[in-house]
Amino acid sequence: MKAMIFAAGRGERMRPLTDTCPKPLLKVRGRPLIEWHVLNLVRAGMKDIVINHAHLGHMIEEYLGDGSRFGASIRYSAEKEALETAGGIANARHLLGEEPFFAVSGDIYCPHFDFAQAKDVLHDKDMWGNAYEIEKRDAAWIWLVKNPSFHPKGDFALNLYTVSNTGEPKWTFANLGVYRMSMFDGIAPGQHAGLGQLLREYAERGLIGGEVYEGDWDNIGTPQQLEQLNGGRLS
Repeated sequence: MKAMIFAAGRGERMRPLTDTCPKPLLKVRGRPLIEWHVLNLVRAGMKDIVINHAHLGHMIEEYLGDGSRFGASIRYSAEKEALETAGGIANARHLLGEEPFFAVSGDIYCPHFDFAQAKDVLHDKDMWGNAYEIEKRDAAWIWLVKNPSFHPKGDFALNLYTVSNTGEPKWTFANLGVYRMSMFDGIAPGQHAGLGQLLREYAERGLIGGEVYEGDWDNIGTPQQLEQLNGGRLS
């Protein structure tokens, strides 16, 4: 399975740090955010990695190179301006191919997430052997987390592994997911498109599966959050 790391965002709330450094290269506990992902993907056997970038993207390419020093093969999808998440996927389709792929945002910190589990979530049958039920939620599989303080209302409900737009409790999308490329058929390369709305459309039809991840997870949006993770210092 191929993997994609989203790294094209400007990181406005992280300024002034992101004026001179792309957000995925900010360090958490001695290592750039994006390097945590690359190492954990390789550990999980997902060595073929695509990274999109825009703002200061050349710095990401210079740091990671072709990925060989990490045991990976990294290719880049450069965007003149950030195309948002779904737009970034559509623009990188020629690199990702047509098989299901795993995607993760470059600005989250989840060092203990087992990336290997992503390879097995889109089965032909569900855990009870019911082919119809898994067919209903076979477009994507996403991970949800407890609502952080900056997003208290959450995004989606979960009912027997099926993601829903309605219901309680609500959970927050963790920016971790496995997707079928057919979800992005309606988005042309170079087109701006957000993933959130697309997920809501598919969830409305009962086509998204998911589960709750309860391990360490941080969406690093401000210098204060970065400082807290680093024990009181910025990196």
